Amino acid sequence: MRRTDFWERLGEVFGPVYATSVAKDQVFATLGGRTIDRAMAEGEEVHVIWRAVVEQYSDRVPARLR
Repeated sequence: MRRTDFWERLGEVFGPVYATSVAKDQVFATLGGRTIDRAMAEGEEVHVIWRAVVEQYSDRVPARLR
C-alpha cells in the first residue's frame, strides 16, 4: 500500500479533518503505543499501520477497504 492510498482510505473512513486528528492524536497499542504520524515518521510499513487502524476501528472501516 502506498502512503497516498493510506491517506485516501483514512480520509474516506473518518473524513479529512477527523482523519488528521486520528493520525496525530490516537495512540494504537498494536503500533507499540505510537500514533499513526509517529509510526510513519519512524519508518513503519504503511500496510502495518493500516491493519492497526482496521483492528482498532473495525466497526467504522467498511469491508471493501480492509
